[in-house]
Amino acid sequence: MNSLIIAEHDGAGLRPATLNTVTAAAAAGGPVDIAVIGADCAGAAAAAARVPGVSRVLLADAPDYAHQLAENLALLVAKLAEGYTHVWAPANSFGKNFMPRAAALLDVQPLSDITAVTAPDTFERPVYAGNAIATVQSTQAKNLITVRMTAFEAAAAEGGGAPVEKVAGTGDSGLSAFAGADVTASGDRPELVSARVVVSGGRGMQSGGNFAMLEKIADRLGGAVGASRAAVDAGFVPNDYQVGQTGKVVAPELYIAVGISGAIQHLAGMKDSKVIVAINKDEEAPIFQVADYGLVADLFKALPELNEELDKQS
Repeated sequence: MNSLIIAEHDGAGLRPATLNTVTAAAAAGGPVDIAVIGADCAGAAAAAARVPGVSRVLLADAPDYAHQLAENLALLVAKLAEGYTHVWAPANSFGKNFMPRAAALLDVQPLSDITAVTAPDTFERPVYAGNAIATVQSTQAKNLITVRMTAFEAAAAEGGGAPVEKVAGTGDSGLSAFAGADVTASGDRPELVSARVVVSGGRGMQSGGNFAMLEKIADRLGGAVGASRAAVDAGFVPNDYQVGQTGKVVAPELYIAVGISGAIQHLAGMKDSKVIVAINKDEEAPIFQVADYGLVADLFKALPELNEELDKQS
C-alpha cells in the first residue's frame, strides 16, 4: 500500500492541517507522498519536501489551480490517485470541498473525518455528534480519506529531504470560475483550528461589538476567537468563527466558553479540548457538564475582571 496526501498550503508553505494529515497517513504504513497543487507554489513544495517521512513531493503548478477550485482539483486528484491505495486530506473546508467529488469520479466511497487508524483498512470516526465512535473497515481497493486534524499530532516540519517531481495538470474543467473572496482578517491571531488557546462567545454576548472583550483576552493569551452557532446565526461574527458540528472542530490546550449554553452541536466541536473553562450565569447550562472549571457569573462583570487580572500579569 502507499499513500498520497493532498496538501493544504498558501503557496509559500504548508498549512498546519497538512502536518496532522501526515501523521495519520504514516499510521497506515507504507510510503507517503505529498501532492502540492496550486499556482506559484514552489515554496509550499519545498516545505513539503522537508517533512520527515515523506518519500517524494508531486508538484502541480499551473494557473488552473490558482484558487484551488474543487472542480479542477478533483480532476487532478482522481488522476493522481490511480497510483495509490490511500489518498488523504484534512477534514476541513479545504478537504471537504474536493474529496467527495474526487471520490465520485473514482466511483468509491469516501471515508470522512476519521479520528484513528487501527489498520491500513480500518478507521475510527465519530457519529451522532461525537457521542459514539464507529469503527469502519474498508473493502475498497482505493480509499479517499479526510482526517480530523485535532485527533492527530502534527508531524515535524523540518528534517526531511524528499525529491520534488513536477506533474502535469488536467486543465480547467470549465465547470466553475473564481469570482472573488471575502476573507475575514484575524490580525496576528493564530488559526482557529490550530490555536493553543481558544476563547469563544455565544448568544450571551448579546452583540458583535461585545466580542471585543473576548478578542482582548485572546490576544493576551496568544489565542484565537471562536463562537457558537447561535452567535454566528445572530450575525455577531462571521461564519469562519463557528466552532461545532457544522463549524470547525478544535482541541486546544485551553478552551474558554463565554455565554455559551453548551448545545450538543457546539460540544461536538470542542469537547476534546484539554482544559475547558465555562462562564455562564445559568448554573444549569449543559456546558458545565463538560467544563473542568465553571464560573456562574454575569459575563459582563466577569470578563472585565479577567482582563484586569491579565493586565496585572503582563
